[in-house]
Amino acid sequence: MNSNTDFKDLWKQQSGKQPGIEELFSSLKRFKQSRIRSLIKMNVLLLLTTIFILCIWYRFQPQLLTTKIGIVLVIAAMLVFLFPNNQLFILLRKMDNSLSNSEYLEHLITLKSKQLFLQTTMINSYFLMLSAGICLYMYEYAAKMSLYGAIFAYGLTLAWIAFNWLYIKPKTVKKQQSRLNELIDQFRHVAGQLKGPL
Repeated sequence: MNSNTDFKDLWKQQSGKQPGIEELFSSLKRFKQSRIRSLIKMNVLLLLTTIFILCIWYRFQPQLLTTKIGIVLVIAAMLVFLFPNNQLFILLRKMDNSLSNSEYLEHLITLKSKQLFLQTTMINSYFLMLSAGICLYMYEYAAKMSLYGAIFAYGLTLAWIAFNWLYIKPKTVKKQQSRLNELIDQFRHVAGQLKGPL
C-alpha cells in the first residue's frame, strides 16, 4: 500500500458498511484539541507562578543564600518542565488533515515516546528540583518558627508534594497514555483492514 495514500480515501473505497472513519478522525481531533488546551493552560499557569515567585523575592528580599537558591531552583524546575512540554505542542500542531496514514501513525507514535519521556524523566526531575527548591526556600522562615511549627510546615509541604507525585501524577499519566494508546491501536486496526482487500 502506498504510504502517501490518505486513510479517508481508502476507507471510502471499502465495500459494505464500515465503522465510521470520521469517528476516528473526530476522536483524534478531540484528543489534539484537549492536549493543546492543556499545554496552553500549563504554560500560562507556570508563567504566572514564576511571576508570583519573582514578586515574592522582590517584595520580601530574602536574606539567606539558601532562600535565593530555592527560588532559582523552583523557577528552573518550571522551565525544565516547560521546554519538552512545548515540543509536544509543536508536534500536535503538525498533525492535520493533509497527513497520510503512515504519517498519522508516525506522529502518534512519536508523540507517545515524547510524552512518555516527559511523564517519566522530565516530571521526576521537575518534582525533585521543585521539592529541593521549596525546602531551601522555606528554611529561612522555618528557622524563625518553633521546632513543632517548622516540622508541621515542612511535613505539610512534603506531604502535598508526595501526594501529587505518588497519586496525582501516576493517575494523570495513566489517563493520557491510555487515550493515546487507544488512538494508536485504532489507527493500526484501520491500517490493517485497509491492507487486506487492496
